[in-house]
Amino acid sequence: MGSGGVGGYFGAKLLRGGAEVTMVARGPHLEAIRRTGLTVRSAVEGDSAVRPAAVERLEGVARADAVLFCVKSFDTEDAAARLWSVLGPDTPVLSLQNGVDNEDKIDAQVGAGRSMGGVAQIFATIEAPGVIRHTALGRIIFGELDGRVSARAEGLRDAFARAEIPAELSSDIRRALWEKYILLCAVAGTTALTRETLGVVRDTPPTWRLCRALVEEVTALARAAGVTLPDDTVDQTLKVVESIPAGSRASLAQDLLQGKRLELEALHGYAARLGERLGVATPAVFAVYAALLPHAAGRRG
Repeated sequence: MGSGGVGGYFGAKLLRGGAEVTMVARGPHLEAIRRTGLTVRSAVEGDSAVRPAAVERLEGVARADAVLFCVKSFDTEDAAARLWSVLGPDTPVLSLQNGVDNEDKIDAQVGAGRSMGGVAQIFATIEAPGVIRHTALGRIIFGELDGRVSARAEGLRDAFARAEIPAELSSDIRRALWEKYILLCAVAGTTALTRETLGVVRDTPPTWRLCRALVEEVTALARAAGVTLPDDTVDQTLKVVESIPAGSRASLAQDLLQGKRLELEALHGYAARLGERLGVATPAVFAVYAALLPHAAGRRG
């Protein structure tokens, strides 16, 4: 559900691994997939092409064994509400999205316990209609929100293994979601706010200090929300930021530069509001949110 950088890349790998895959897309991207297939241009694995079934609407599509839910966070409710016709009694909806509250939104639409949490560790974008550009990583961490190891989770793990997708079945997926959220708020906030690459952020001392402040604030917010994190979370997160290729930008920054709608509310907006509710000071987060908010709807908004 959603065949952009994340959904397109992992969907193509599942298809090459022998799974039956239907991709949900729209507009020129959908038209290109139907016409010539989906091409993945990978700096890691080389170029490849697949011919998936591609639809805009799910009516008439067979029941799904699993749904990889890869839409932008601002489309979560609408996209989840469209899933009913393909859901079997125990079909999991695995969210591979940005943010920490998408799973709750999915369950509100399709029933409690339906969603699974997932972290997609990947740099991939739509380069052109029907073309995915993959520059780094390609790993999934996922699991049931209550921490149990279920049969449906094991089935997904096996499907990922057949497709040669590195995947970790986690018994504490909410912690993994927050760890990614901390990293993303920092990388997305600084690269979008400056309109620069991560290398420039790291090489500009005041901007690097802003990055650290964002990590510190969201880490404090996670702990206030009851998430157990290691004592060295801030330092370890910054080490990850230091390891990301210098030319990288977060998807939030890419969308800003392209005039697209931003996932701002799911990232810095959610953190700022949660900070107010829990009494945790988040001045850096709020500053990023306030500065980017005039751009949140995109040029066409």
